[in-house]
Amino acid sequence: MMKFYLDEDVHEDIAMALRLRGYDVRTTKEAGNKGLTDIEQLKYAASEDRIIISFNASDFYKLHSEFLRKGIEHSGIILSKQLPIRRVIKSLLKLISNIKAQDIKNNVMWLSE
Repeated sequence: MMKFYLDEDVHEDIAMALRLRGYDVRTTKEAGNKGLTDIEQLKYAASEDRIIISFNASDFYKLHSEFLRKGIEHSGIILSKQLPIRRVIKSLLKLISNIKAQDIKNNVMWLSE
């Protein structure tokens, strides 16, 4: 089963919605990681084998490219622009119901509106 890590810009209601559906989710607040840099957040997620979810699309896409260039692996990145919480949850559930953890490892996936 996929495990998730929510970047600090992602509302905690999204964590609750995923947990209610049986997913393993950790937030930056729960992990004690508030204020860490984006690279530290991505490295933490990778160390926990968690897919990171963020609205900070441009920075995380750059980090993904940098990781690929350097041969550093990560568990996956799901990116979205800021949308209403219900739309994020709906899009996220649709996306993750159609993929496996190995599909997203070392990749970036985008939530559709």
